[in-house]
Amino acid sequence: MPGSEAAGALNPAAEPGGDMLLPFAFEETLCRDVGTGLVPPSVHLWSHPGGVALGLRDSKLPRAAEAMAELEGKGYRTAVRHSGGAAVPLDAGVVNVSLLLHKSPGKLDFHDDFRLLASLITEAVAVSHPQAAAQIQAGEVAGSYCPGDFDLAIGGRKFCGIAQRRQSSAYFVHAFVIVSGSGLERGQLIRGFYDTAADGNDALAYPRVIPQTLAALGELGGPASAAVFAEGFRLALARRGVHLQSAGQLRQTAGYSLQYADPRVLEAAKVLRERYAR
Repeated sequence: MPGSEAAGALNPAAEPGGDMLLPFAFEETLCRDVGTGLVPPSVHLWSHPGGVALGLRDSKLPRAAEAMAELEGKGYRTAVRHSGGAAVPLDAGVVNVSLLLHKSPGKLDFHDDFRLLASLITEAVAVSHPQAAAQIQAGEVAGSYCPGDFDLAIGGRKFCGIAQRRQSSAYFVHAFVIVSGSGLERGQLIRGFYDTAADGNDALAYPRVIPQTLAALGELGGPASAAVFAEGFRLALARRGVHLQSAGQLRQTAGYSLQYADPRVLEAAKVLRERYAR
């Protein structure tokens, strides 16, 4: 997305009701439209009121269905997502950020795009909290949920993880950013899921979550408000010369409109649910 010619659509911190698959289905649909040129490279920011998004491998653990039922009983929606990674809690204090980009012919290495999103998140934090941003480091945080090479942490405590999803002509790079609330409590939630889902089988491959390795940006000296982080992300893009259009502006200038309630999004959610359900 770098450069003054790039454009994007921004949906700041949308809260899509109860169905956790709707924002993922929205991105799946939007990504296809980016690939066909119907819409420019886009940015999607959203939060969910409360749920846990599982990775495909999580859903195949021996007592995953029971563990998911336990979460539902506690008021957490559950869904299996199609992007990479493992279980993560999603709530109003977690901002999900996705870059949806054209895929160049023959492109195989997506590490630069992980680095791009990591740097944008760091720059977003720096807008309001430069001292915290200066302490952000990238690299897998052992003991965190959904661990990966592009975890972002301050003082060894993870607040962000990054995954990606590819289509034939476009792809998106997605991050969850823990902005407010308790990282410890979220870690305990996911550890409890795995305790039930794995049924005590230490031979299985799943993250061994140590709740103390997680923290929210607000606990680490960074922004403690989703709105502040979202505005920081917008400014970080603008400083790179990216011209953003809101969804409303895009509808006026290009005649393009896509909402969570769009029939194409609802159909994509149905397909994801059927394809990735346990």
